[in-house]
Amino acid sequence: MSEEQDTPADQPAEPVDPSVDASEPAGAGAGAEAGAAGEPPAGSAPVSSPAPKPVQHEEKTLLGIKLHNWIFVGMILGVVLGLVTYNLDHFDHVVLKAANEAGQSEVLGKARFLKGDDEWVVMTPSGLEERIPAAKVAEVKRGAESSGGKWFATLTWWFNLFGRVIFLSALKMIIAPLILCSIIAGIVSLTGLDQLKRIGFKTIGYYMISTLVAVSLGLVAVLVLQPGKKAASQRLRAQRQAKIDALADQYRETTGEKPYKETGGNKEATPAFASWLAAASAKEAGTGHEGERFAKVSGAKGKGAGDIIRDGLIKPMLTNPFYSLANTKSLGIITFAVLLGIAIVIVGGPARPVAEFFVGFNEVILWITTKLMSLAPFCVMCLVAELVAKQGPAVFETLAWYCVTVIGGIFIHVGALLAIAHFLGGCSPWRLWQGLRDALLIAFTTRSSAATLPVTLKCVTEKLGVSPKVANFSLPVGATMNMDGTALYEGVAVIFLIQIFGGLVDAPFELTAAATLVIFFTAVMASIGAAAVPDAGLV
Repeated sequence: MSEEQDTPADQPAEPVDPSVDASEPAGAGAGAEAGAAGEPPAGSAPVSSPAPKPVQHEEKTLLGIKLHNWIFVGMILGVVLGLVTYNLDHFDHVVLKAANEAGQSEVLGKARFLKGDDEWVVMTPSGLEERIPAAKVAEVKRGAESSGGKWFATLTWWFNLFGRVIFLSALKMIIAPLILCSIIAGIVSLTGLDQLKRIGFKTIGYYMISTLVAVSLGLVAVLVLQPGKKAASQRLRAQRQAKIDALADQYRETTGEKPYKETGGNKEATPAFASWLAAASAKEAGTGHEGERFAKVSGAKGKGAGDIIRDGLIKPMLTNPFYSLANTKSLGIITFAVLLGIAIVIVGGPARPVAEFFVGFNEVILWITTKLMSLAPFCVMCLVAELVAKQGPAVFETLAWYCVTVIGGIFIHVGALLAIAHFLGGCSPWRLWQGLRDALLIAFTTRSSAATLPVTLKCVTEKLGVSPKVANFSLPVGATMNMDGTALYEGVAVIFLIQIFGGLVDAPFELTAAATLVIFFTAVMASIGAAAVPDAGLV
C-alpha cells in the first residue's frame, strides 16, 4: 500500500518527517508483500521481510464511553476514595490529662517519645510538630490497633496490590521486549542504510535539542520561583529534621556515642553517624533497587562531569544486552536494538527469518500492551487512591508551588513544540490535537509512554498520515529517549529538593553554578535512560 493511500483524501499528503523524500516509493523494502514497489537504492542491502505495521486495534468502549475517558473517571474516583480512606481514624491518639478531664479533643498524630527530654513529639496530620511534656500525657492509643487503623491498612493494601503490584509491574514486565522489538521492527522496515541515516540523524538530533530546551526551561523556572523556599514546602524540611533527630536518639541509645560533632554552630554528623544514617535510610527505602539507588546517590558526591558521563551514559550503553533486558536498562536495550537492526539490514536475505521474528514479536507485545490497558481505569483509580490515602490533602498544599513550577515549564515547552509543528511541519495545533487526542489523554492518565505507544502509532499513521516506516522507528526511540517532561521534571526536582533539604546533616549540599551545570547534563542523560513506565523519572 502506498503512502498516498494511507493519507486521508481530505487532508494534504504532506510528509511530517522531511527525511522521507516525496518521490520515494512508500512500499520500498516491504518484501514480498510490496515487491512491485521497486528496487532499493544502489549500495544498500535490502531485507526481503514484511514491513512492520501498527497493530490495528479497535478502540475499547464501555457504555459508549472510550477507554481514556474511563481512565480519567478512575483518577477522579481515586482522589475521592483516597480522601475517604485517609480520614479513617488511623492516627495515634495522645490523650492529655487536663484535656481528657475537661472532655476536650485528643491530640492526633504520629507520636514518638523522647526519653532524654521526657516529652512526646506528635506529628499532626497537617505536617506540624507538637511537643508535649510526658507528665501531661494520660495515655496513648495506637491508631494502627484501632478499628479505623485496621480498615486503613486493609484498604491501602488492596490499593497497592491492584495499582502498583499488578498494573505497574505488568507494564514494567513488557517494557524491555517492547523497546527491543519496536526499534528493530522499525529499522528493518526501511529500504536501506541511506534512509536509516536520513531518518535516524534527524530524529536523534531533534530529540536531543528538544530535551536540552526542556531542561533549560525547568532550571530557569525553579531558580526564579524557588518553590522549595515556600512556607508549605519547608514543612517537609521540618519533618525530615524530626526524623533525623529520632534516628540520632536511636543511634545514641544503641551505640552510646554522640551523633554530632561539637562545632558550636550548625549540626554536623560524625563520620560514624553519617554512615549509620545512610544505612538506616537505605533500609527504610526498601530492598533491591530502592536501596541500590540510595547507595548510588550517597556515593555520588565528589563525582565530576566526566565520571557522570562515563558511568551514566557510556557504560549503560555498552553493557550485556541480556543484563539490560533483565534489568530494564533502556540505554543498553536501545543500543543493542539499533546495532542488531542495522546488522539485519546489511546481511539482507539470510537474515529474513530474524527480521520476521522481531516483526511478529513486536505485534504480539503491542497486543499484550493493549490488553493491559483494559485494566487501566480501575488500576489507575487504585494508584491515585493509595497516594492520597497515605499522604492526605496536605500533599497538595505542600507540593503546590512545585507543581506550578513543573507544569508552567511544561506548558511553555509544549507551546514551543506546537509552533515548530505549525511553521516547520505544516500541521496546525488543532489538527495535531485532533490526531493525537486519544494518545495524549491516555499518556496523561497512565503516565506511561510504553502503554501509550500502541495508541500513538495508530494515531500518527491513521489520523495524521505519517509513514509507518517513519513512525515505527522514531516513536519507539522517542518513547524512551525523548522524555522532555521527565528531563524538565528531574532538573526541577533536584534543585527543589536542595532548596528544601540542603544543609541538613544527611544532605550537606550547596547549589553552586558548577552544581547547576552538572544537574543540567545529568537530567538530560537521566531522561534518555529512563524507562517508559510510570514513575520511571523517580529513578
